[in-house]
Amino acid sequence: MTEDLRTPNAQPETDLVHCGRDSARQFGFVNAPAYRGSTVVHRTLASLDAATRGDPQTADFIYGLLGTPNSRELERLLSTLDHGAGAVVVQTGLAAVHVSIAAHLTHGDHVLMVDTAYGPTRRLCDVVLQRMGVETSYYDPNIGSEIAALIRPNTKLVYMESPGSLTFEIQDVRAISAVARARGVLSVVDCTWAPALFCRPIELGADLVVRALTKYEGGSSDLLLGAVIARSAELTRVVKTYADDLGSLAHPEDCVLCLRGMRSLSVRLKHHEASALRVANWLEARPEVKRVFYPALASDEGHALWERDFTGATGLFSVELHPVAREKIACMLDGMRYLRMGYSWGGFESLIILAEEGKGRTASNWRASGPLIRLHIGLEHVDDLIADLADGLTRLGVP
Repeated sequence: MTEDLRTPNAQPETDLVHCGRDSARQFGFVNAPAYRGSTVVHRTLASLDAATRGDPQTADFIYGLLGTPNSRELERLLSTLDHGAGAVVVQTGLAAVHVSIAAHLTHGDHVLMVDTAYGPTRRLCDVVLQRMGVETSYYDPNIGSEIAALIRPNTKLVYMESPGSLTFEIQDVRAISAVARARGVLSVVDCTWAPALFCRPIELGADLVVRALTKYEGGSSDLLLGAVIARSAELTRVVKTYADDLGSLAHPEDCVLCLRGMRSLSVRLKHHEASALRVANWLEARPEVKRVFYPALASDEGHALWERDFTGATGLFSVELHPVAREKIACMLDGMRYLRMGYSWGGFESLIILAEEGKGRTASNWRASGPLIRLHIGLEHVDDLIADLADGLTRLGVP
């Protein structure tokens, strides 16, 4: 349906600019418009029959709910970057989590879920999957190949999130995926923290990759979007069918916004990484800070795995402060000038939140003695961000 501007030797940065676009079909305009619509008309019965029976990823369009030129353009770019066989874009990152898991399950199945999973992912397992009659067991993120001991005859899927939410543990995706494949179990990795320019879990052995495009791919904090990228055409079909059955297709406007963001993704990521490394190293030397959770730091427990499997780091990390009263934390956070309090991350603006990690875990004994602060380092000048943090830490009043 679109001009293939890729070449076998093209670098990812080049694919980001060219992949999926077909200006000839758009009267020479660089970007495709948003194809807002429900009904798609055909001139002949044969044409409609062929579109209805064809591959939903490549056949002619039949209804807006099942795909638009915008969703396919974005899916093509995503699957190219992740070296997958196909991709499915859905309304939110959480919807991507949902379809990547539930599309393959039925009553009586068992799921292995990493203990450091995103909070709503854990709720999906404990509430939604439980109602479906699917059992979930949680495992330590550092388990590696020893996950083999947890696989049961009815285990259908093992879910990873690397790095883990809030404390950023790097999982051994290679080892876990190899065990899963040997036992006939699907492996899924939420790799939202690192876009495909920095990590491709399919190349590490995973079957499915989950990405919340709301974050770095969108880049402007103005959309909600998610995607599942699959190793095979058959897995793509299974996920696509389930997403269609749920009515979860992404809106064309959101696909257009995400495509616009992705064209400049490589440039933005370099800035996020450089600034985050400076801030993280600066924080490590502060007396108020007990430790920094950032895999790109040599001091981080997951650094060796990160260095093996990733080619870069993004702007999201956490710090554990020495014990201090919540009132002091409020004093610090309430006075921040550039790092504003807000959930999500990946946009151009820097963010900071007080995180509450550890109390929901059941398979890993993680506890912090002091407050855990999560930071997203945006695109502001790094010196201004460091000055803002220095003022904030001074307001803690820690000697």
